[in-house]
Amino acid sequence: MDNIETQRKFLLKQQTQLRQIMMKFDRHEEAIKLFMEQHAMLHSARVAETGLWSYEDALLDDMPEEQFRRVPPKSEHSVVWLVWHMARCEDITMNLLVVGTPQVQSQDDWSARLGITARDTGNAMNANQIAAFSAAIDVDAVRAYRVAVGRRTREVVSQLRPEDLKQKVDPARIEQVRVEGAVVEAAWGIAEYWGNRNIAGLLLMPATRHNLVHLNEILKLKQRGK
Repeated sequence: MDNIETQRKFLLKQQTQLRQIMMKFDRHEEAIKLFMEQHAMLHSARVAETGLWSYEDALLDDMPEEQFRRVPPKSEHSVVWLVWHMARCEDITMNLLVVGTPQVQSQDDWSARLGITARDTGNAMNANQIAAFSAAIDVDAVRAYRVAVGRRTREVVSQLRPEDLKQKVDPARIEQVRVEGAVVEAAWGIAEYWGNRNIAGLLLMPATRHNLVHLNEILKLKQRGK
């Protein structure tokens, strides 16, 4: 755990640097390079294969399935719900909003592989729904889905130009989120938040900072489960 804490503090510092650089559009190459480094560390090592330390792998590779599925007392989420939620938010924003391409989940039969029918971010789920979801979803499949999402994000971001980062999200793409049921009406404030950001803002939240926040939450759940 000492190494995790050291690396976690590094990621927090790195996120601050990324936020500063990302909004300076004359430092595009530096910003993308730093994004790619942080993104790799916030995903399984299978995503980028850079040799960098992986926060996800450090937390999850030795975790038993029961701990993935359990919602601890006084907690809102399970670990497996959080992994899925991170992947869904990244999938929706990087594909539907940044480049207007199909979500990863809508391809390669992911819904069947995951063993669930939910297509949204899960933000409107109540405690009973989260517990039922956590019991039903395939743990190995959700980690594989997050790998697929992470790899797709890196393809998307590697193709962005400096002028792309300045662009606000196209309202038609936000409407596509509604059409596809990627965000439910009860949680629509999330889509409105995304719609008020430019592309650089989406690279910060949710593609990096959102993942860091929830990996920190998983760390607390893991420590609580011991």
